[in-house]
Amino acid sequence: MTIFVLVALLFTAGLDMGLVMLPLTEFPIYADDPAYDFSNPLAVEFGMWGPLVWLMYFLSTFYFVKLEPKLQVFEIPLVKWVYNLTVIATAAFTCYLFMSALPSYVPGIPDWTRWVLTVAVIGSAVYSSSNVNFMKWLAVTSTWMFVGLTLVMLIAAAYVFSGAGLSGLFANVLSLLDYFPNILHFTTPITEYHEFYLFWWFAWSIMIGQFVATFVSGLHAWRLAGAMIFLPAIPLGIWFCVIYIYFQRDITIPTWLNMAMVAVGIVFVVNSLDSLMRLYSSNLDIDIERLGRKVYFPLHFTIQIALVMAYQFTPFRIEWVGVIVILLYGAVYVVIYRQKHEIGSHVRAVPEPALPEEEPGRVN
Repeated sequence: MTIFVLVALLFTAGLDMGLVMLPLTEFPIYADDPAYDFSNPLAVEFGMWGPLVWLMYFLSTFYFVKLEPKLQVFEIPLVKWVYNLTVIATAAFTCYLFMSALPSYVPGIPDWTRWVLTVAVIGSAVYSSSNVNFMKWLAVTSTWMFVGLTLVMLIAAAYVFSGAGLSGLFANVLSLLDYFPNILHFTTPITEYHEFYLFWWFAWSIMIGQFVATFVSGLHAWRLAGAMIFLPAIPLGIWFCVIYIYFQRDITIPTWLNMAMVAVGIVFVVNSLDSLMRLYSSNLDIDIERLGRKVYFPLHFTIQIALVMAYQFTPFRIEWVGVIVILLYGAVYVVIYRQKHEIGSHVRAVPEPALPEEEPGRVN
């Protein structure tokens, strides 16, 4: 697998529709709340999604590549079931959030349309989770869709709706860099809203770590760190700098552009769901190889639809999943500490083979 495909899988699986739609609603919050006065709204937004998040993803992936084969913590029956139930719950909750947030993204959208889109997203994700080649293709395609959307929004903001030009973008890049001297602010909750983000990333980090670990065999640790921490931050930062122009200039996004944002966001939701579905179905031996298409599709579709409907009537909070994941991390750290000498010998003994060569542009 090429580095680009790996980054595309990580970028699209580790993010969702919120990346596309939320920042424009969050910039005013960060501008008005005194708790965020230590920096500008753009740097704060980047901090909510930025390098510390991807660092968590990397550490989790490193664990599943290097240490889990030795420790087998997630093969302990109780841990295995608790963990995979949280994966299932998080997948459904992600879809529920998508359905709940649609009215704010598309004002006036009828309820039946929300349900149709939700059913379509779940159905697409179930299919994608059953076909790894399609999953990779979708990740690469949605990444290019995101790049295209960024370029269109930049041209529209810089030259059509305002006279900001590229100088406006470069000025925003300098503002975004203020994140780095203030990075420690993001290691602990700044507000309850930031606390929600932290729990969300904790919940996702362990799941995305295991998912990505299945694709990185043969990749040196330093290349993995670059692919997971630094490369995703570049398009993320550029995107925030572009849409920050709309906030600065008080530009109203036209309907056609808003629909384009929603379309890209929907594909991102599919990417997020299919990675989690593939993960828990493989962990619990209820994947397509074991069940076959006639059982796999209706089973996972029914599970997700049923949970989404259940969330309509339950007080489920992603913070609960975050707490469970933190406890799982705690269990892992205890095991690592108890076996630190054996683990050190094991890590040093494991060779790091070179990344296989691939044909240019090929998606395996």
